[in-house]
Amino acid sequence: MMNTESQGHYRTVLKVSLPLVISLSSTMIMEFTDRVFLANYSLDAIAAAMPAGLAALLFITFFVGIASYLNVFIAQYIGAGLYDRVGPAMWQGIYFSILAAFMLASLCFVAEPLFHISGHPPQVRQLEAVYFQVLLAGAGINVLGATLSSFYTGRGKTFPVMIIHIFGAVINIPLDYALINGVWIFPELGIFGAGIATVTSWAVVALLFVGIIFSKKNDSMYGVVKSRKFDKKIFSRLIKFGAPGSIQFSMDIFAFTVFIFMVGRIGTTELAVTSIILSIESLAFMPMMGISMGTSTLVAQALGRNRPDEAVGITKCTIHVVFFYLLALFFLFLLAPEWLINIFRPRDYTAEDYAAVVRLGIVLLRFVCAYIFFDALYMICIGVLKGAGDTLFISWSIGILSLSVMVLPLYISIEFFDAGLYVSWSFVTLFIFSLFLVSFWRFRQGKWKSMRVIGEC
Repeated sequence: MMNTESQGHYRTVLKVSLPLVISLSSTMIMEFTDRVFLANYSLDAIAAAMPAGLAALLFITFFVGIASYLNVFIAQYIGAGLYDRVGPAMWQGIYFSILAAFMLASLCFVAEPLFHISGHPPQVRQLEAVYFQVLLAGAGINVLGATLSSFYTGRGKTFPVMIIHIFGAVINIPLDYALINGVWIFPELGIFGAGIATVTSWAVVALLFVGIIFSKKNDSMYGVVKSRKFDKKIFSRLIKFGAPGSIQFSMDIFAFTVFIFMVGRIGTTELAVTSIILSIESLAFMPMMGISMGTSTLVAQALGRNRPDEAVGITKCTIHVVFFYLLALFFLFLLAPEWLINIFRPRDYTAEDYAAVVRLGIVLLRFVCAYIFFDALYMICIGVLKGAGDTLFISWSIGILSLSVMVLPLYISIEFFDAGLYVSWSFVTLFIFSLFLVSFWRFRQGKWKSMRVIGEC
């Protein structure tokens, strides 16, 4: 029979993590429909969207990862009862966001040479460069949104974050459709329109956070207005702990960016079907990101209260909750693959034209079924380690695995041995399993229980 403490942990996990799951699921739905609209628009567009989107995400993720790590600082301050440190910490994230905006926008100039070396067909490369440039030009707004959301996620108040991200998705989806296809009063912009719609939704989310954070009540309790002075000590600690943790996710994205670029060398159909399957796989990935963020928040708060036993209990309850969601997805991917893949069929393709994509996609979804449980456990373990501040181990271990298990073997197998699509996806499966093994081993070691990020700040 479940004891009272366990019941409390389940309620806490659901209260904090479920809104984050819904929030990131709304982002996932936004990206999923974006891919569907582009796939329906043309096969070249969906072939270009995934590599360009991943390449942009590779750069954006590093800065968003640091900004989002503000969540752990705020959570530990709240756990320790240091409410007056929340405002100063948030402002250091805002200053970092401004710096990130300029750095990310400057990367627009690398678009053409970057996609030229990909070896993709010329018409795909042109679309990739356009999508990449639009996303990078507006990426600073995304970093700011991540910073501001930490004011709520760090305090365990995730409901406002959910509402705002749902609103952003509601704005994005019809705008996406209109700008891609040229309906109502909008011009037909294709993949350029998809990028504009995404940046617009980022701006809406950031503005809504600004509107609800900077109030007299929040300023009185947390100093969100009066504590806007630059604080070198907090800023440097944010970089010190946030950068290694951010590198972890960036290396993850780097590995998948190399993967998608190398698959593009196999063929356009293989690139398109891989893009489609990764879009479907986001049904598992994005909610797990929310669970990971929620885990980091709850673990950080528990450690701020010097209660590592509470953090362990929360982690176990989180794993139980996640298992049932993934089980449902497992059977959906296994039993209804054709239906999922046919959602992406271009409007000018018949079922016969699309048959090769469906055939390949069914096999690739079986690869996804083989690793989704390990991927989820990896993200939960990483959430725990980040919540404690064990980010240096995360960065170097994931970096080594990315290069040794995914990037180098994949490059060698395709460039020198003409490996096909299924071999490439085998490396993905092996990579995710290795991530799980290393993160779970570190979690079981228990060193994270004595770590803290707030120091003397």
